[in-house]
Amino acid sequence: MPGIDECLLEAMTVHGARGAAVIEWTSGLALGMVGETRGGDPEATAAETAELARMAAEQTAFASLMADNTGTGTDTDTEDEAAGAAPVEDVIVTTRTCYHLLRFVDTAFDSGVFLYLWLDRQEGNLAFARMRLRDLARRLALI
Repeated sequence: MPGIDECLLEAMTVHGARGAAVIEWTSGLALGMVGETRGGDPEATAAETAELARMAAEQTAFASLMADNTGTGTDTDTEDEAAGAAPVEDVIVTTRTCYHLLRFVDTAFDSGVFLYLWLDRQEGNLAFARMRLRDLARRLALI
C-alpha cells in the first residue's frame, strides 16, 4: 500500500496531470502536494478545494439513492448506505482548460481525506484519470 508521497507521484503519472494533493477537508490542510498549484499558492488551493469537497460530502442532495432491490448491499455499508443513500465518490469541476478531480478516500477512521488531481483538458483523459484516482484512493495507506 502506497503512502501519501508515493500516491501523489503515481497520480502525477496520469497523462496531462499538472498537480496533485491529498487534502483533509474538515481543516483544509494539504497532507501532501506535488506539481503546480493554481495561482502558485498551495495553502489557498488546499483550502478552496477542501471547501468544495466539504460542500459536496455534507449535502444530502448529492448523495445518490440506491434501490432496495439492487442486491448491492454488503455488511460493510455505512449508515448512509444502509439508509438508502450512497455517499459521494468523486467531484469533477471542468473549465475551458482544465479538469479538477476530487476523489474521497475511505478510511477506517472518519478522516475526511480526499485526493485532488488537476488535469490539463487538452492532454488528459477524464475517464482514465477517474479510474486511476479510484484505484489510488483504494490503495492509499493513511497512518
